[in-house]
Amino acid sequence: MTDNSALVSVGFGNIVSGARIIAVVTPDSAPVKRLIQDARDRRLLIDASCGRKTRAVLVMDSGHVVLSALQSETIARRLNTEWSMEG
Repeated sequence: MTDNSALVSVGFGNIVSGARIIAVVTPDSAPVKRLIQDARDRRLLIDASCGRKTRAVLVMDSGHVVLSALQSETIARRLNTEWSMEG
């Protein structure tokens, strides 16, 4: 088993731990919008979009929700690149 503790850039100088990401989803659906609002209410929302349109939502194992201006496919590609370089 590899140690997937690589850091992944989510845009604009913001970095998260790849090992702590549970899901990367698009913010368009109503359930994801509710997830974002719930995280905001619980003060677990991290806005890493720097004022730009949110294009991806990262759900972390700690319960935090991270908003990113990068597309979910871009983040997934970066995750796969980091994991394949470790293995």
